[in-house]
Amino acid sequence: MAPLPGAELVRRPLQLYRYLLRCCQQLPTKGIQQHYKHAVRQSFRVHSDEDNPERIQQIIKRAIEDADWIMNKLRMVPVEEATSQLLPSSRS
Repeated sequence: MAPLPGAELVRRPLQLYRYLLRCCQQLPTKGIQQHYKHAVRQSFRVHSDEDNPERIQQIIKRAIEDADWIMNKLRMVPVEEATSQLLPSSRS
């Protein structure tokens, strides 16, 4: 199951960017939201020079799968536990 409806319609990088930022809005706390928004922005900067259409589609597919995993993980654990599991800086 995709984290938000419309994942199957994502075909271009800008669509993916918007989709992932909408996914971030569904996360439970502001700290987690900010962390993943930053990660999305950084990833887009890193891949901004990618021009191979096949590679772009691989990146899109993987990003949607990763968002799906994160959203499903959050559905299965309490907010306090999710914060400690999903934010690298809060791990003991």
